[in-house]
Amino acid sequence: MGVLEKIKEIEDEMARTQKNKATNYHLGTLKAKLAKLRSELLIEQSGGGGGGGGEGFDVARLGDARVALIGFPSVGKSTLLSTLTETKSEAAAYEFTTLTCVPGTLYYKGSRIQVLDLPGIIEGAARGKGRGKEVIAVARSADAILIVLDAGKEGLNRHREILEEELETVGLRLNKRPPDVTFNKKATGGIKFSSTVPLTMLGPDPEKVAMNILREYRISNADILVREDISVDQLVDVVVGNRLYKPCLYFYNKIDTITIEEVDQLARMPHSVVGSVQAWFNISPDHREDDLLKSSLWEYLGLTRIYTKRKGQQPDLEEPVVLSRLRKGTTVKSLCLSVSSQMVRDFNFALVWGKSAKHSPQRCGLNHPLQDEDVVQIVTKTNSQQKQDKNYQKIVQNYADKYHKKKFEAKKQKQTKREDDI
Repeated sequence: MGVLEKIKEIEDEMARTQKNKATNYHLGTLKAKLAKLRSELLIEQSGGGGGGGGEGFDVARLGDARVALIGFPSVGKSTLLSTLTETKSEAAAYEFTTLTCVPGTLYYKGSRIQVLDLPGIIEGAARGKGRGKEVIAVARSADAILIVLDAGKEGLNRHREILEEELETVGLRLNKRPPDVTFNKKATGGIKFSSTVPLTMLGPDPEKVAMNILREYRISNADILVREDISVDQLVDVVVGNRLYKPCLYFYNKIDTITIEEVDQLARMPHSVVGSVQAWFNISPDHREDDLLKSSLWEYLGLTRIYTKRKGQQPDLEEPVVLSRLRKGTTVKSLCLSVSSQMVRDFNFALVWGKSAKHSPQRCGLNHPLQDEDVVQIVTKTNSQQKQDKNYQKIVQNYADKYHKKKFEAKKQKQTKREDDI
């Protein structure tokens, strides 16, 4: 029996099983088996390794953030990319116009956001149908996902639900946060399960459910500490350990084809924006102008503009340093790392003006959280302060070694060139 047949058999058994306290352990075991088989299926489809995204899908990571456009064929993804960016993606009235990954760059509030137009996926994409495997592989590398839906078809075809199931199958968790659970494997000592809160969703004996799940993954020694009320699915995600938690925005396109009552119903759905690319509802025809879709993307990406300032000079308000909550964070340390790693080593303190400061300026350390449009001046250590550092001699020696190595290589290159001329 193949992997797909085993998955289908377990899904059928789960559908037949009633959900109650008596069947809680059995359902937990089935969910663990299902997650394990789905992981095996993904490895099998990728050739047993972590291979690339396939021909036409290898796109270099550029800009301050990356957004992947996911949706069924002919929902307006290519037209949306052409409207948001200067890139012209082929659009037509037939399905599967886009066959590869088409990148574009959205310039918004001083940031550069990479937008990827991906081919339309169909139901069963997580199992390799169409080019679903390549599309989902690119989606896993994105900072956020923008799911484009056809407002005129959503009421009958439940496209939103299908796409959520496909992405959940490959380990993407949309608009969720990782559960507050500490899971550590160890060499000996058996399994120790403890919790700081009542676990109502794991049945009358949560420890037994956890033991059954760990047994499926052949884990005999581990420590589990649960700090919130979690479900069986969340516990399986913690044990598997390869789940990605992504912010996701749903854009209902073509609202000019439905009634105002249907538009109101779609607009009230969580994490949703309604609009029309063709009629320019909630999206501007000029890619440099502000609109509801761009501002919503900015919020979901967690981007923050920081203006830097030199001592005795005005702040640079032309080119901000854009920090991402999803990548390095939005602290003073993140700002230093975005400029130079050497700045963290020589950091003394920072002066901050703006919404994050209690008074202007506020003297802050590396862990101070910054907010949008703050002005920051980094003050580094003086020479005398650097000499007091216990690693000062090591730093000086490394700098001297690099200098002499560079000088030796330049001298060697000069000799080689002279010998070639002779």
